[in-house]
Amino acid sequence: MADYIIAAASTADLPDTFFSEHQIPLIRYTYSIGMDVYEDDCKEETRSKAYQDMRSGTVYSTSMINEETYADFFRGLLQQGKNVLYLDMSKEMSSSYQASHRAAERVRAEFPEQELYLMDTRCISGGLGLLVTECVSRMEQGASFSEVVEWAEAHKLHIMHRFTVDDLNYLKRGGRVSNASAMIGSMLSIKPVLYVPDDGKLTVSAKVRGRKAALKTLLEGVKRDLTAPNGMHIIINHADCKADAEWLRDELRKAYPTLGKIDILSLGIIIGAHCGPGLLTVFYFGDKRKP
Repeated sequence: MADYIIAAASTADLPDTFFSEHQIPLIRYTYSIGMDVYEDDCKEETRSKAYQDMRSGTVYSTSMINEETYADFFRGLLQQGKNVLYLDMSKEMSSSYQASHRAAERVRAEFPEQELYLMDTRCISGGLGLLVTECVSRMEQGASFSEVVEWAEAHKLHIMHRFTVDDLNYLKRGGRVSNASAMIGSMLSIKPVLYVPDDGKLTVSAKVRGRKAALKTLLEGVKRDLTAPNGMHIIINHADCKADAEWLRDELRKAYPTLGKIDILSLGIIIGAHCGPGLLTVFYFGDKRKP
């Protein structure tokens, strides 16, 4: 058993079974439907229901994790007498980032002999999930705390993130596009294709007409990035568009028969509440993040 702990957030968008099987402590973001508040349970059936609800008009909203919740979480981990590596989404995408660091500073003072390392992963959703799975794999293979931290810091910017969304109104609600852009884009069936550069922000790389063109542009972007596909692990997250995810998987398999495991997973509700049904994302390792 490792002499340190890797902890994560539910925004890694991995299945709940992964965290339980590998005994990875998890802090869960929350979402609201009206006045009712729910924890992000990372279960496939919950995610599936959420996107069906969204398609029917139900509004899901999210909120930040407060400082005290983080402090209680970190304190409980450090009380086990081990160092802790905590992985959450990019600070540029998380309103909770500063609260987690304030809590960590307080809790570190209570455990001066241990290390609590909060990484700005510059990753989101399945990109964070890919980083978590790689770190956990190294821990289980016997790597030390410092070796895992050093590996993650050296490789986090090699995790590529590519997205396309189907409904611009969700991006409008989150302030990522203007009302006019959302209205005109919807009328013209404009579909943005997005990526995450080194700063960890979600950025538009292209705007195309129609879903098919968006999917092809997404695929072309992946192909430009893949310089060493042999055995590579790829994660595809989708928000109630599994057929599109399977098409992307099959096209990648045709182009690169030696790829490793390609996981198709439902997108987590926290990211999904801001991007809506029809979001398709793909995450993998490459040399350099670029449009």
